Amino acid sequence: MPRDPLIGLVGKPSAGKSSTLNSLTDASSKVGNFPFTTIDPQRAIGYLQIDCACSRFGLTDRCKPNYGSCDNGRRSVPIELLDVAGLVPGAHQGKGLGNKFLDDLRHADALIHVVDVSGTTDAEGKNTRGYDPSVDIAWLRSEIVQWIKGNLMEKWGSIKRRHVAVKATAVETLQNQFSGYGSTAAVVARTLDKLGLKEPLEEWDEETIDRVVNAFTDEKFPTVIALNKIDHPDADKNIAKIAKMQDPNKIVLCSAISEIFLRKMAKQGYIRYTEGSEYIETREDLIADGDPTGGGLKELDEKNRNRIENLKDMVLYRFGSTGVVQVLSKAAEMLGLVPVFPVRNITTFGSGGSSKEVFRDCVLVKKNSTVADVARKILGDAPIAYVEGVGGIRVSEDQIVSVGKNDILSFKLGK
Repeated sequence: MPRDPLIGLVGKPSAGKSSTLNSLTDASSKVGNFPFTTIDPQRAIGYLQIDCACSRFGLTDRCKPNYGSCDNGRRSVPIELLDVAGLVPGAHQGKGLGNKFLDDLRHADALIHVVDVSGTTDAEGKNTRGYDPSVDIAWLRSEIVQWIKGNLMEKWGSIKRRHVAVKATAVETLQNQFSGYGSTAAVVARTLDKLGLKEPLEEWDEETIDRVVNAFTDEKFPTVIALNKIDHPDADKNIAKIAKMQDPNKIVLCSAISEIFLRKMAKQGYIRYTEGSEYIETREDLIADGDPTGGGLKELDEKNRNRIENLKDMVLYRFGSTGVVQVLSKAAEMLGLVPVFPVRNITTFGSGGSSKEVFRDCVLVKKNSTVADVARKILGDAPIAYVEGVGGIRVSEDQIVSVGKNDILSFKLGK
């Protein structure tokens, strides 16, 4: 059966990886059923924000997810996160927790690389000043590429001989070697298609193998670069430098510690705050807007009032948010994840029975998934008689699901 998407968090010590993970998995300020959180010491459940199907049909007041929450059409969907073991330069040679790091990494579908953009921690996470964080981005990728290339080159001679002897395709041969990284034949095929190689595999030189491994790394491990600690005075110059070196579509600016603080203050009743928003409302703000009760919020002491004002100026108003919610959204975007809403009753969007609650379930599937893929993910090998879409229209199992198309489905079981 298709497995759930898995997002890996990587980063050197003291980059803010733990804070980022905590801010992605903290569901305490939401309303709903959150079975958080730790699956094992390295796996946890984060919450991806999406536009819920309930808003298309004016049913936001009746949307009650079994897992996660839905607030006026903005839905938080559980997604599995992997805290990848300690990362230091030389991991591919076994330095630090290198072997563990690389073994963990292969399970991930996409990566979030948390980078200390303040430049106040060196390559090993020790306190310093003036460190160039662009170096961290380069060596993370280098570690992965060297790991994959090293394994390939170690037995390249026998790989070529077998390739010729069995008359295999390049995709078949490479998939035999790359399957240990969680690859599929489709991933390998896309890698080779992008390169457009003309020469047969047995004639590849080391330069060609370099190109293949680099392209495979991009395809198998799409990476979000989460530039953390953006509120530090030295961050701006480092952000500007990295923005010139990296694809801007892969970069998200964030302050994980700010997000944790805001959620804590909201939970304790001092502010109103929605994750991913640039707005904070305090008791004083609401009184000034004409609410004599201040929304029932508690009064802030001077220390926290000043901290919130500084956070507004240094993070929210400058960057539009703390960026933490956007980090997970960017990873989902890179994977092309599609939310699909399975329902029992395609007319009412309910789960059957007398309940008036709608869109109780939502699953995330990868782009280009078919209706049959969704069925297997939800029902396993149970026999399907037919599938209905919105309006009770029969939907073929080979049709592709996408946002707004074949993403609300009712599966009818049969023999």
